[in-house]
Amino acid sequence: MTTQTQPKPNTGNIIRRFLRDYPLVPLIILLIALVVALEIMRPGIVNERWIGNTIKFAIPLAMLAACQTLTMLTGGIDLSVGVAATVSAFVAATQLSSLGPAGAILIALVPPLLVGLANGIGVGIFRVHPLIMTLGTGLIAAGCLQVYQRTVIASGSSVPEILAWLGTGRTGGFPNSLIVFIPLAIVIIVGLRRTGFGRLLYAIGENEDAARLAGVRTWQVLIALYVLSGLIAGITGLIYLGLIKAPSLSLVEPRVLPSVAAAVIGGTSIFGGRGTYSGTIVGALILTVLTTMLTVMQIPEGTRRIFFGLIILAVTAIYVRITEEN
Repeated sequence: MTTQTQPKPNTGNIIRRFLRDYPLVPLIILLIALVVALEIMRPGIVNERWIGNTIKFAIPLAMLAACQTLTMLTGGIDLSVGVAATVSAFVAATQLSSLGPAGAILIALVPPLLVGLANGIGVGIFRVHPLIMTLGTGLIAAGCLQVYQRTVIASGSSVPEILAWLGTGRTGGFPNSLIVFIPLAIVIIVGLRRTGFGRLLYAIGENEDAARLAGVRTWQVLIALYVLSGLIAGITGLIYLGLIKAPSLSLVEPRVLPSVAAAVIGGTSIFGGRGTYSGTIVGALILTVLTTMLTVMQIPEGTRRIFFGLIILAVTAIYVRITEEN
């Protein structure tokens, strides 16, 4: 009787398979490595206060990146979130004196919801590409914001105390914005894993035509998706307003591309059908730590942007390489 010898498992294949099955592991390892490198660069910088500040600045980025994660799961993207968030912050700051905190916050969420509704109708019903649709609605919203600014410039602006408390306050060393972020993160993570809506997002991203043939009303899902993205963007704008305490026409717009980068670094595929919000959260933390490292290195702003972009590309390429299936 002859016995067949089983081929020995290849160590490289085992590692790649493990990283593919547990994509969050390399992200956490990278985050820890960056924190260690930062501590080596400037001993003593990593302390309780630094951790609190890092979380404080990572939270609004992670919230904005949630919009990208959700839309990218369907093969889309939302480039209007920066303007939508800025409009929300601007309206809240300028309507506080006439409507009070609660009224100003509620009315501030209407414009981003309308932007999201327009995006959903354009993408879901009229089949406009998400990149073009969200870029167009973002430009329209930016123009409307400039017109609105001229009408209220004489009335001045102020930040609701509750938003200032959320944006800059701390409890037990941790930022108060966690009160908003933790429930939001739980809803998104559980929603993607456990609900029919979450499964539909993955199904549309995998093959929208197949999902439609299976009886899924994809246009309804896409409208709901982009309205949800607009709502999250509006809430993010309010958090940024409390953090910065000064509304401006470019309050959140510079964070749009970093939000896309956080989602991609976190493992969300730009082609749809793959990704998790937990990975996006770690991606936002990674970008926040990288920003601190560039500041510590005293790199000029122009060079910092180049270096920052190269790091994003390198991290994304490495992560995709070790997690993608052959």
